[in-house]
Amino acid sequence: MTQNIKISGMICQGCVSSVSEKLIALEEVKDINIDLASGNVRLEVLNLLSLKKLTETLLPKYIPSLESKTNVNNPIYKTPSKIKQLFPLFLIFTYIIAGTFLLQKNTFHITGFMFDFMGLFFVVFGFFKFLDYNGFPEAFAQYDPLAKRSRFYSKIYPFIETLLGIMLLLRLELIFALMVTIIILSITTIGVIYSLFDKSKINCACLGTAVKLPMTEATLIENVIMLIMSVTMFFHQLV
Repeated sequence: MTQNIKISGMICQGCVSSVSEKLIALEEVKDINIDLASGNVRLEVLNLLSLKKLTETLLPKYIPSLESKTNVNNPIYKTPSKIKQLFPLFLIFTYIIAGTFLLQKNTFHITGFMFDFMGLFFVVFGFFKFLDYNGFPEAFAQYDPLAKRSRFYSKIYPFIETLLGIMLLLRLELIFALMVTIIILSITTIGVIYSLFDKSKINCACLGTAVKLPMTEATLIENVIMLIMSVTMFFHQLV
């Protein structure tokens, strides 16, 4: 008998292994298939598992929910398309661009536009990281080279991002802010490129862990755009 469930809180292959180990140990479970990107789990079971038993079996950070359709022929739900998965990212970028134009509506200048865009980007993306602050460091360490080596860096990254956003919006110590931006984005971009080439099935932590986004080329494009803007504005400030 097939039972389809959904488990939130899984952010890496280590999470998949942990969940699989717990569930396969149940006498009712014969086989398990987990899709990390969507959180969908297909169980081959002798008897249907209750939500209570699933909750008691898994670690607290993994939250199970029962799907409404459970039968012998019901396959695991298909993973949503990349466009559908990345829709929150596209929507947030749209709002950031709209907000930037509003800030520039009376005195539009390309330099000011770039500073305001980067400032809003950091403030908004920092906000989403704080929504699940405890879960962010582990997710970020899955691909950022420095975060892998320093838990402290993972924990302070949302604060760094927010502070950079405020500095750019208020035009405070711009050369310093841009230098830090270039450094942290370069480090992260290296990690993103490695993950994409390695074809690692992990989630992107750019919006924290409250919003699940797969690691795709969109993350790389996002970082590269910010890097180009940062480098451009850095040299502009030096002239």
